[in-house]
Amino acid sequence: MPLVTSTEMFKKAYEGGYAIGAFNVNNMEIVQGITEAAKEVNSPLILQVSAGARKYAKHVYLMKLIEAAIEDTDLPICVHLDHGDSFDICKSCIDGGFTSVMIDGSKYSFEENIELTKKVVDYAHARGVVVEGELGKLAGIEDDVNVSDEDAQFTNPAEVEEFVTRTGVDSLAIAIGTSHGAFKFKGTPRLRFDILEEVSKRLPNFPIVLHGASSVIPEYVEMINANGGNMPGAQGVPEDMLRQAARMAVCKINIDSDLRLAMTGTIRKYFAENPEHFDPRQYLSPARANIKELVKHKIVHVLGSNDKI
Repeated sequence: MPLVTSTEMFKKAYEGGYAIGAFNVNNMEIVQGITEAAKEVNSPLILQVSAGARKYAKHVYLMKLIEAAIEDTDLPICVHLDHGDSFDICKSCIDGGFTSVMIDGSKYSFEENIELTKKVVDYAHARGVVVEGELGKLAGIEDDVNVSDEDAQFTNPAEVEEFVTRTGVDSLAIAIGTSHGAFKFKGTPRLRFDILEEVSKRLPNFPIVLHGASSVIPEYVEMINANGGNMPGAQGVPEDMLRQAARMAVCKINIDSDLRLAMTGTIRKYFAENPEHFDPRQYLSPARANIKELVKHKIVHVLGSNDKI
């Protein structure tokens, strides 16, 4: 099966009241864990590549890994650029075989965001690639994204219709209280479902995206803290809130930090118990297995995209 865009995925997800998982990938073990999980539960899939991942692994290596995953699983997979911050990086990914890109112009003024987003949309649509835009600013740090709490802004629902109409984007990432990284809330977790509801009224049948949606699984945080780590107070988005968002207009939920925590926690625990081992296969195998179990859990119990192929 060739790579696909997210268009048909999102149409079915919106109608079915579930979301597609967009999982960030950096290396072979992460790609394998994610795709093997999706294969076992019969789920469509979006594999995301950030600018940082492209620098780390190189575009060509990641694309070949994803091609291998498709050959191995025969899954419908969309390859998406996460948080592209310029026309040039979006163009590079489009020309390099990505089927979806995100242009994040949220740091600019409304008019500048529209201008940049439309430029990417025009180039992408002429080549059969879909585009995700963003309105509002999520707090937190993840790769090249770094927004302070003071600079974070909820999405203004009054702007969404004009933005979508003038840019022609295929999906829209909004800010309703999630944030990047593992430290999302200082108090009781709360998402602005009122904003999501108003956006969905103004954009009926239009796919909405939720960034910064890792739940920061306590099991893996405890693994890290028990084996030399220091992550006091790490707190993510409760999974019941994510499931509620998926039942509404959210068709794509991004998950990155949970994957990092699962891999790092497993490896730290392995070395604490087996300090004499040095073969990467010995410690990466259980890390890959835990990523697989994590992704299966997300698909079945949070996203609801299992058995949707």
